Amino acid sequence: MFIRSSRSNGRRYLRLVEGYRDEQGRTRHRQIAQLGRADEPATQEKIQSLIQNLQRHAGMEEVEPDGVHFDPARTLGPTWLLTEIWQELGFDRELRRVFRSSYREFDLEAIIRVLVFNRLCDPSSKLGVLRWLDRVHLPGVDTRGIHHEQLLRAMDALIEQREAAESTAARLLKPLLDQELNVVFYDVTSVRVHGEKELDGDLRQHGRSKDIAGVARQFALGVVQTAEGLPIAHEVFEGNVAETRTLAPMLRRLLERYKLERVVVVADRGLLSLDNVNTLEALAEEEGLAVDYILAVPGRRYAEFADVMAELHPQLAEASETTGQESVAETAWQGRRLVVAHNPERAEEQTRARRRKIERIEQLGQRLAERLDNQDAGRPGRGRRSTDRSAHRRFHQTVLHHQMSGIVKADLGAEHFRYEIDEKAWADAERLDGKLLLVTSLQEYEAQAIVDRYRSLADIERGFRALKSTLEIAPVHHRLPERIRAHALICFLALILHRVLRMRLKAKGSAFSVERALEALETVQWHQVEINGESHTGVSLAPEQRKLFKELEVTPPRQSNAA
Repeated sequence: MFIRSSRSNGRRYLRLVEGYRDEQGRTRHRQIAQLGRADEPATQEKIQSLIQNLQRHAGMEEVEPDGVHFDPARTLGPTWLLTEIWQELGFDRELRRVFRSSYREFDLEAIIRVLVFNRLCDPSSKLGVLRWLDRVHLPGVDTRGIHHEQLLRAMDALIEQREAAESTAARLLKPLLDQELNVVFYDVTSVRVHGEKELDGDLRQHGRSKDIAGVARQFALGVVQTAEGLPIAHEVFEGNVAETRTLAPMLRRLLERYKLERVVVVADRGLLSLDNVNTLEALAEEEGLAVDYILAVPGRRYAEFADVMAELHPQLAEASETTGQESVAETAWQGRRLVVAHNPERAEEQTRARRRKIERIEQLGQRLAERLDNQDAGRPGRGRRSTDRSAHRRFHQTVLHHQMSGIVKADLGAEHFRYEIDEKAWADAERLDGKLLLVTSLQEYEAQAIVDRYRSLADIERGFRALKSTLEIAPVHHRLPERIRAHALICFLALILHRVLRMRLKAKGSAFSVERALEALETVQWHQVEINGESHTGVSLAPEQRKLFKELEVTPPRQSNAA
């Protein structure tokens, strides 16, 4: 292989050429690459890069004439921060204890740590983890020998010891939990997966996805979090499971790990059903403890509360008009306490939006009726001739599109085009505007305190957003059920670190989010240089980054402690 030059229009071009012999044994040449014009800087840079790459892959890295050799700088800041939190919580020590009975020729805890940290720093596939390791310095871990097979074997070992690993995490988190009033927030999300092949016990089932407007192949992930947003338990379910069927299994798992005297379950609208309420009340009696709940009523079931709102709405509206703020009231519903919050601004927005929709629907109805009347009067107008059936069909489709079929009703069976507005249904809908309906077993708390507890769920839901954005739990490319469970457990451990970091930033009143903090620390780098055969290391750290480490209650890296 050699370089050949050629001239064209007074310019010299360089090509990489390979010599070979054809089937008859004759010498032939073929071009491997066009390098460009010899006098252009870009060509010279390309040649230099090619030389350096060849030397590196052949183990012939060039040493500078003065005897100084620099290794590529590696990112240290995020991995240093996460390592300190990991060790402070005790995950390194306790996971080594969990895995000590699993014989492996590599450090399982270190590989699990790599997988967890990668979800926070640069979430990607398992092959992407190896590319990430080429760019970072992970304190205390020799990343040079880590390969793809080890990552998969570590996931298998993690799920083999799943109960021990999750119990360990529960024990390590206990010092961070509120031991007086145990309030937990529970929610379920769907996680998209790839692959069409069906397996025995497959978690990947088709269900209604929360990420797309339609059906997707997925699995479901339930997560329990504390009032401070700290995740303490999770479970993986089949993708077509009903949300209401996931609450009881999760609660039983929680009670197995935390010997609590009282639990208050706060859950979103998708989880309210009388079955769930009955299950919680039965479980409380069975376990001999207080299992209370605050469950939001789904919007699709608001119509069941029309009579209740006819009684409460005047009181709520008057209170909001007097104070200009949200008002709260309560009543009984099926023998249970019902707390209702009325937000006047939100109510006005919803009422205005509905009236605009009904106005547009009525305008369409008038145009369709006028067109039919004109045709009957011998004034057909332009376009295709309309019929009562086609007018009914178009009108009904518009009503469905605006989701107003409960108020605007087209008489599809009538001989002539006609529709009517259900004034009672319209009035009932307006009384429900701006309302938050909560069913609860808590009796000792004021109605406003119940609303505040539920409103905390908005902050807790950020944990799910972190799972899908920062940690990129989806889409999942694993097909084996146990690998999917291992992937979910790795993301759960990463979520614990994410929320601990967020709790510390919030406690210090920091302007940084977890994502921005990790990004700001990326320029903290680990440097290694060899001078005349002697190795020297160093850390680049700016004053702003030192301040951020202080906010996070972590000692900044130094040359002496970052190896």
